Amino acid sequence: MAPIYRLAILFLLCFVCPTLSAPRKLAALVQEQPLVLKYHNGALLKGNVTVNLIWYGKFTPIQRSIIVDFIHSLNSYSAAQPSTSSWWKTTEKYKGGSSNLVVRHQVLLENYSLGKSLKTSHLLALSKKVSNTLVSSINVVLTAKDVAVDGFCMNRCGTHGSTLGGGGRGSARGTYIWVGNSETQCPGYCAWPFHQPIYGPQTPPLVAPNGDVGIDGMIINLATLLANTVTNPFNNGYFQGPASAPLEAVSACTGLFGSGAYPGYPGRVLVDKVSGASYNAHGISGRKYLLPAMWDPQTSACKTLV
Repeated sequence: MAPIYRLAILFLLCFVCPTLSAPRKLAALVQEQPLVLKYHNGALLKGNVTVNLIWYGKFTPIQRSIIVDFIHSLNSYSAAQPSTSSWWKTTEKYKGGSSNLVVRHQVLLENYSLGKSLKTSHLLALSKKVSNTLVSSINVVLTAKDVAVDGFCMNRCGTHGSTLGGGGRGSARGTYIWVGNSETQCPGYCAWPFHQPIYGPQTPPLVAPNGDVGIDGMIINLATLLANTVTNPFNNGYFQGPASAPLEAVSACTGLFGSGAYPGYPGRVLVDKVSGASYNAHGISGRKYLLPAMWDPQTSACKTLV
């Protein structure tokens, strides 16, 4: 299982960052750190990949549509650039070609059948609410803002991993993702930069592009985990460092959203002239999203859309 340590390292760096009057020192510090995600010869999720959504707790129809539209946008052409699909196309540079995500099943669990305080074992149980009959499938568990999860807001905003199917020998090995809504629990940790950070420089937060700090924060973490999952589904794909705490396709680029980004500053992004919302990607149905940088195998560098 590979947790997202979203901003812990980022905020720690902020305490030792040079002042803004010494950008050369900061640039030199960053350049000294080589970033190479090694391929460990394992299977990746390529071709058509089924995505099943398990909604745990109460989400409004609008909130659900924002997330579903995001997943649809990953493989949908948009005339408006930069686009969500152009961000996702970077995953094609990893061995095996494209990963075409298709939303298939959605399960609504609004009665909190497992309570409002979940352990990792509960997340695994929820991920099995939809049977994975194909190897290329991802079950995504999304927990509502009033659901506490072990480690949530402490050292992770989401996780991804894999499980063996329940059909015995020969059953498909599926993958799963969990992402929590941090709106009321830790928006400064899991929904940054749409909320002031818990630590580090207290710069003004960006305006969330869909008007929902919690959901727009979930988009950042879901985007991270989807890219990490298709490029390292079974912990033997692309990553740097130990397999128990890997830096993956997007988690290797934490906190970078636009050019000129550095710890505590998301970078230069686009701003909607009407709403003042910050974004860097156009999606379907006129949606806008803020997506993190992704490691590009061709350049061995974190690539932002703007």
